[in-house]
Amino acid sequence: MPLIVMSGYPCSGKTRRAEELKAYFEQNTQRNVHVVGDRTLGVEKNCVYADSQKEKNVRAALKAEVERKVNKDDIVILDSLNYIKGYRYELFCLIKHAQTPHCLVYCLTSDEQSSSWNSSRDAAEQYTQDIFDALVLRFEAPDSRNRWDSPLFTILKDDTLPFEAISDALFKRKAPPPNQSTQSQPLSSANFLYELDKITQDVLMAVFNAQKTSVPGDLVSVPGATEKIELTRSINMAELRKLRRQFISYTKMHPTENTGQITNMFVQYLNKSLH
Repeated sequence: MPLIVMSGYPCSGKTRRAEELKAYFEQNTQRNVHVVGDRTLGVEKNCVYADSQKEKNVRAALKAEVERKVNKDDIVILDSLNYIKGYRYELFCLIKHAQTPHCLVYCLTSDEQSSSWNSSRDAAEQYTQDIFDALVLRFEAPDSRNRWDSPLFTILKDDTLPFEAISDALFKRKAPPPNQSTQSQPLSSANFLYELDKITQDVLMAVFNAQKTSVPGDLVSVPGATEKIELTRSINMAELRKLRRQFISYTKMHPTENTGQITNMFVQYLNKSLH
């Protein structure tokens, strides 16, 4: 039966919300509820998320476990970061094949709030700051205009879960047809925003990593850009994120038809802003 995909920053309340959903459906339906996630697999997050191959293996293991659990009678909740757009699309293809509905619950928090919650955890349960920052930078936010992110329920930290609406999305909707084309669609506004988000995240990661071995005055190469970023001074992550948000806001109002230019545009914007 249905799949509920949790998504959000590290320490954004996903596990708490997953437990609330599990309790609700166990009390209000006759169905078994299975929670699949990093905890159930015993994932050592600071080890896994520091190694791209290990992380890829964990995602594959989570997907395989979901595939094993999905059936005609039970509810499956995937409690993990699920922060990669392509991975959420893979899950969508999985539920299409299983001919069952799904929905996505997005625990929306600021990076500052999630960082605070991370710091309040027991030391053994915390993400290191480097891993936390890297995951936040790589996070690809769900977008309800994408069929694999829809129906989308965006939950703020003080919200009460809309249990009935989530239940209706799971039990009163038809499953997506298994023969629907999964070929890439032409460039659309949703895809443009995805490219804008991903490219600017990649640039910030390049600057973030370069500062570990650079000194003021160094030129930083950015993948996909013909221009380089001049590090005239040390730049903290908060300032980089602020500049990224400003650039995204501007670019949304003045979109370019050539997404290949976004990297250079952002590099130019950073150089002007940091001088």
